[in-house]
Formats: sequence, C-alpha cells, structure tokens
Amino acid sequence: MFGQASAPRIETERLVLRPPEHRDWRVWANLRETSAAHLKPWEPVWSIDHLTRRAFTNRVYWAQRAVRQGTGLPLFLFEKDGGGSQGRIAGAITLDNIRRGPSQAGTTGYWLGSGFTGRGLMTEGLRAVVGYAFDALDLSRIESACLAENRASRAVLERAGYKYEGVAQSYLQIGGRWRNHVLYACLRSDRRGRTDAG
Repeated sequence: MFGQASAPRIETERLVLRPPEHRDWRVWANLRETSAAHLKPWEPVWSIDHLTRRAFTNRVYWAQRAVRQGTGLPLFLFEKDGGGSQGRIAGAITLDNIRRGPSQAGTTGYWLGSGFTGRGLMTEGLRAVVGYAFDALDLSRIESACLAENRASRAVLERAGYKYEGVAQSYLQIGGRWRNHVLYACLRSDRRGRTDAG
C-alpha cells in the first residue's frame, strides 16, 4: 500500500510499472546512456555522476523514502516479454510532489528511451499512473509540464487525457538555462471540454 514500505506494481496490456530496485542500475544506466542525445535537450543538465552506481543507489533510496512517506511514486516502465512478464526497461514515470488536504494533487514527469518511442508506450503508462493516482491514492488533479516545442511530449499528454492550461515562465532549468514550459493537467472529474494551446 502507498505510504508504507511496500510499493505498488501496476500492469497494463504491454507494460509493468514498478519502483526502481538496486538490481536495475546497469539496464537503467545503459538505456540512459544510449538515449542521451534523445533525452538531454528536454532535461535538466545531467550531473557528472548521473549514470554511476552510487548515484543510482541514492535514487533508489529516495524512491523508497518517497513511497513510504506518500510524497511520490517513482516508477520504471518495463515492456512485457512474450509471456507477459517483465522484460526490457523502456523508461520511467514519476508521480511526485504529492500534496494532500485541500489540493489532493501531484505532478508527473516522464522519459522514454530512444528505441521505444512512437509506439504509444508512454501514453499507456501515463494513463495507468493517472488511473492509479485517482483510484488508489484519491488524488483529484495531476499536473505536468514540458517545453512548448516538445511536440511529442505534448501529444503524449493530450492522448493521456491532460489538457493545456497555460504557460509557466522560467519554470525549469533545461540545458543550463531557465525555460518557459507549457502546463497541462488531468482532473478526476473533468468538465472543461477541449482546451487548446493556441
């Protein structure tokens, strides 16, 4: 159960989503390294030790703490193999910054390895995480943001049920400089109709 020591495992037709484990380091680091040219234009600058075992160990401990405290749900995406079991790592989705009380909200961030794009895997994964957030975690609002020119990411969010809400100035440092981001949100009871980025 979320907010305790054990973490959820979410399955979809093609994916297994679960928190990172120490044994995932090599496959995670390899996917990040081989996808660097694809990922770096959209992410904060990687630290010098980004792909090291030590940094990954810290990432696993952070994930365990976030799940235990109920403040985040970091999940790795694995493609299912032919038998329906966990296969190759494809990317990650993190439901983070979970706020309780009057807001009941959280924020999603995600990435997909370069060899896994264009197949709807991230849309499938995001839909599953949003469903889990609404049903199991009783959240009401899931937010996300991306660079305006990242058309692929915007399309993923829209296919997953998020709607455009506006622009946040100097939202995150990407590539070492502050960048504006477009904001999207998915609501549990969404009566807004279609909203367009214009």
